[in-house]
Amino acid sequence: MSISRESLLHAFDTLLQPDRFKDYGPNGLQVEGRPSIERVVSGVTASQALIDAAIDAGADAIFVHHGLFWRGQDGRVIGWMKQRLQRLLAHDINLFAYHLPLDAHPELGNNACLGKALGWRTDAHFGDQELGCLASVQYASAAALCAHVAQVLGREPVCVPGPQGAVTRVGWCTGGAQAYFEAAAAAGAQVYLTGEISEPQAHLAREMGTGFIAAGHHATERYGAPAVAAHVAQQLGLTHRFIDIDNPA
Repeated sequence: MSISRESLLHAFDTLLQPDRFKDYGPNGLQVEGRPSIERVVSGVTASQALIDAAIDAGADAIFVHHGLFWRGQDGRVIGWMKQRLQRLLAHDINLFAYHLPLDAHPELGNNACLGKALGWRTDAHFGDQELGCLASVQYASAAALCAHVAQVLGREPVCVPGPQGAVTRVGWCTGGAQAYFEAAAAAGAQVYLTGEISEPQAHLAREMGTGFIAAGHHATERYGAPAVAAHVAQQLGLTHRFIDIDNPA
């Protein structure tokens, strides 16, 4: 079964409601390909490796969290940008990208899916555009929480020790949300989890007594894109495949 490009765009927009967000780049259809779509490939980032894998998979469309275009970037089509666009256009593949809307969806978004994977139920939000999530948890210590994250995500996170004793309140926001750390602490989180940590946050964590876990940008954001794409594909009768291009960051 195939559907029109416009129908697929409408389904994504209806689900993710991009107009609600002030974002860093365009959400929705970023590169126009063939008008009829049957096979969708999802991935985290519209990298050359993902595009090539999607071509090999016979994809009509690619759905990602990190697209090609960002506010303030060099607008020239040269180097890596030329290579990626050239491959998409040569094979007539549509590229759909949703950034903050994909983080924020309450059931299928990156934050919601990461919480589910870790066994956390969101009961409150914090931070800019209320992207951050909070949950009540029960861990014997911050070290035990860090060990649980490592086991679930399959990689060793960077852990800055926080409170002594049990951890009963955790905050998180996937990807590069290290700037949310202080807001998470102010909202009551004893430990904050995101993808990356910047140099100042390590000092702040020690001084504030709030734990900080940097579990990997890619590792924390590899859940939302396949969840949304699979949901929409099933809804519309399309074929879907998630291709995870490994990334140590």
